Amino acid sequence: MSSPIITPYLFFSGRCEEALNFYREALGAHIDMIMRFNESPEPTPPGMLQAGFESKVMHASFRVGDACLMASDGCDDKSRFDGFRLALALPTEAEAHKAFNALAAGGSVQMPLGPTFWSPCYGMVTDRFHVGWMVMVAGEQPS
Repeated sequence: MSSPIITPYLFFSGRCEEALNFYREALGAHIDMIMRFNESPEPTPPGMLQAGFESKVMHASFRVGDACLMASDGCDDKSRFDGFRLALALPTEAEAHKAFNALAAGGSVQMPLGPTFWSPCYGMVTDRFHVGWMVMVAGEQPS
């Protein structure tokens, strides 16, 4: 029996393609696949989609480093990101600063990058799509 796999699935309220392009530029994300609602082999049930969402992203998968994520526009523009953050661990402080600054462009910083007792470089930022991130460099774990 194989082990369970948890994969974050992000809903972008109609801005999925824009978000994927942003993560490609900001984090070097690789887009594995995109399928739009109007490309589905089965029609969307009547009344399921908000008007204008017919050509929006039904499903996408992408990778940031070794991490796999999935994404969609969702069925309307009502999705909200709340109650979680994505943790992005990078090998060097220079890479952490580059990713943090890219994610902060058009977003907001909750905690600037700086040393903590668990990391030489840690900060929290919410990107322009309202996705919260914790950017860090792995440090020695406290005993």
